[in-house]
Amino acid sequence: MKKQLNKDYWENRYEANETGWDVGEITTPLKEYIDQIENKNLKILIPGAGNGYELDYLLSKGFKNVFVVDLAEAPLQNIKKRIPEFPENQLIKSDFFELEGNYDLILEQTFFCALTPELREKYVSKMHSLLSGNGKLFGLLFDFPLTEEGPPFGGSKAEYLNLFSEKFNIKTLETAYNSIKPRAERELFFIFLPK
Repeated sequence: MKKQLNKDYWENRYEANETGWDVGEITTPLKEYIDQIENKNLKILIPGAGNGYELDYLLSKGFKNVFVVDLAEAPLQNIKKRIPEFPENQLIKSDFFELEGNYDLILEQTFFCALTPELREKYVSKMHSLLSGNGKLFGLLFDFPLTEEGPPFGGSKAEYLNLFSEKFNIKTLETAYNSIKPRAERELFFIFLPK
């Protein structure tokens, strides 16, 4: 029987501390990309943020207009405890697919791979609708064979090109040279621009 990857599933994973994807800090490819961004006023979204260590890093670099969304309450509470001064209205407990608004930058980190593969086309459309005209979707996608045993569910460069090319210009999609050791040679760094 297929797992129901719903709110309860994710709440249970956090309660049981079954969060193997959580490395406790921002990973190097995302950190190094963020270090290059000069405009600190960009409106940034981190979907499926989990404990959101990318948020901590963005805040430390002077970004203030950052929003995190997660289906589960537990990781949002973890962020509140860690960063009590972070504006409550920028912590969004919601289904990503029901989210509204426009963002200049959307950061992808282990969210795509946590969705069942049948939601991938819907993900692409939703990301496209959430980005401002000159926005960017960037981050990391896993590069290992697609599995039904996930999450994480895998994928390949060819699949991602096929999936995203209709709605996005592919600026970058290449093996991350600076992955953390457990993910070395198993993730692709990407930058996609909406068409």
